[in-house]
Amino acid sequence: FNILLFPMRFVLSLVVVLCYLLTAFTAQDAAVSPVSVKFEVQLSSGVSDSFIVEINPDWAPLGAERFLELVDTDGFWKGIRFFRVISGFMAQFGIHGNPAVAAEWKGKTLKDDPVKESNKRSYISFATSGENSRTTQMFINLVDNANLDGMGFAPFGQVISGMDVVDKIYSGYGEGAPSGAGPDQGRIQTEGNKYLKRQFPNLSYIKTVKRLDEQEL
Repeated sequence: FNILLFPMRFVLSLVVVLCYLLTAFTAQDAAVSPVSVKFEVQLSSGVSDSFIVEINPDWAPLGAERFLELVDTDGFWKGIRFFRVISGFMAQFGIHGNPAVAAEWKGKTLKDDPVKESNKRSYISFATSGENSRTTQMFINLVDNANLDGMGFAPFGQVISGMDVVDKIYSGYGEGAPSGAGPDQGRIQTEGNKYLKRQFPNLSYIKTVKRLDEQEL
């Protein structure tokens, strides 16, 4: 046993442990850091504008991950309509305009996230059709909708700039079929934007969605 080697071995071991902990904490911080995303939208003929959403992975990790996956999927958002917009409630969107693409994503369901945040005005959540059924449809709360919290709708982000733009998204068609006169979700899935352009030409739609870095905020 060489007593001179003991302190050096101890110091090296301590350095290794500290480096590991620092790396782990850094990775954890990066994983939960908010991500800002900009939506460019066509509100009506000749009128475009934008709003910014801050995604918070610690609110709903699986929902945030899916949303950012869609952001990073080239061209996914282009032309997607806000097909169910109800004044005093919410603005729903997320079905791809190409039926083949919509069908592909419809099969990629997510497990539910626990509801950590309330569905307040400006907060964004995925729509569901039951337990563990989230895919690509989501909605922005136009008012406080705390009643949705107990139904499993877990917010994963918030509009931090441009909520006045969200308020201008076309809502003239109201609730969707069969309850209302708006678009039929089944037909959007099977016929895509051709159906929406033909029968609901005034719907606002998304032009681009992109991540923002700190210099763009």
